Amino acid sequence: MPNFDLSSLALSAVCPGNEILFDDKGMPSIMVKIPKQTYAQLGMGESTAVHPAFIVNGQEVSAIWISKYLNIVKNGRAYSLGAQDPAASLNLETAISYCTAKGAGWHLMTRMEWGLLINWCEKNSFIPKGNNNYGKHNSENNYKAIPSYISGGQTNRTATGTGPLTWYHDNSPSGIADLTGNVWEWMGGIRSVYGELQILANNNGADSSHSQLAGGLEWMAIKADDGSLITPNGTGTTAGSVKMDWISSKLTYSTSITDTARGEHGCTFGNITCDSTISDAAKLLLQSIGMLAYNATGLCKDHYCYFNNNEAERSFFSGGSWYYSSYGLASFNGHYSRTYVYTLIGFRSAFVVLPSA
Repeated sequence: MPNFDLSSLALSAVCPGNEILFDDKGMPSIMVKIPKQTYAQLGMGESTAVHPAFIVNGQEVSAIWISKYLNIVKNGRAYSLGAQDPAASLNLETAISYCTAKGAGWHLMTRMEWGLLINWCEKNSFIPKGNNNYGKHNSENNYKAIPSYISGGQTNRTATGTGPLTWYHDNSPSGIADLTGNVWEWMGGIRSVYGELQILANNNGADSSHSQLAGGLEWMAIKADDGSLITPNGTGTTAGSVKMDWISSKLTYSTSITDTARGEHGCTFGNITCDSTISDAAKLLLQSIGMLAYNATGLCKDHYCYFNNNEAERSFFSGGSWYYSSYGLASFNGHYSRTYVYTLIGFRSAFVVLPSA
């Protein structure tokens, strides 16, 4: 039997902040610990309030742990291990089930957690690269990762964590790997309904007791004039809620939708904007979940994003895949339903110590 205490000690010596965490079957995953941080620490203004990723069930948590690697699946459970072909071709609910099967606190990474990482990387002036050009990053001709899935004679997926340090979120061996490219990652805690953006409160998506089913009762719309959460009416027309409009060839948040003719739209992250109906408080919440740039001229400004404002429910995945050079950390895709399955969509689990009641 492996000595996991010694393995954890060796891992932390080489990769500070990395830990081996065990699920309720005693099986290991390599995780990256992200300590609690405030808006001010993330460069999002001067507020000393904690980022919502660190609020679960109304209480602050001291840290969250993100899978260092895109996950694989063994015996119906998600695991974060290096040099593996990442799991793909699974729908949203299957991805959630592989994560929550591991025990209390394990969950599909939420968009609130992804937004935290976007803002952390912007604050620290480093945006990770990754496999967005058939096995390499479009800007790195000399760096490649180990192919793990080849189709049509071209590298598609690459083995987890086998890219250069520039593919880690902090440009070091301690970082989270492959957040950019390789495979899109299903996101928990977010969806749209006929273009109305809906989320679970704070980071409640980290607790499996909060349903993320299509008919779940905890989905909330965002009130545009103060950023609070309100109960949606179910048709995407909740009065005063934040909605995704398409104006002047870009995603524009508004309390109304004027263009649903095409439904599917796309623009760069830096071009996403708000009209005058969206308050600063609502903007801050959108920035917290990485659906609006805190700085429109930031390092993620050219990452391409998609949404759909003409369907009953659309789910989101993040980070891009292997075939488009404009995919990056801030890329998101909300074109598809929760049942969508494709070879370029995978997932990543995360963990939080759930607050006691």
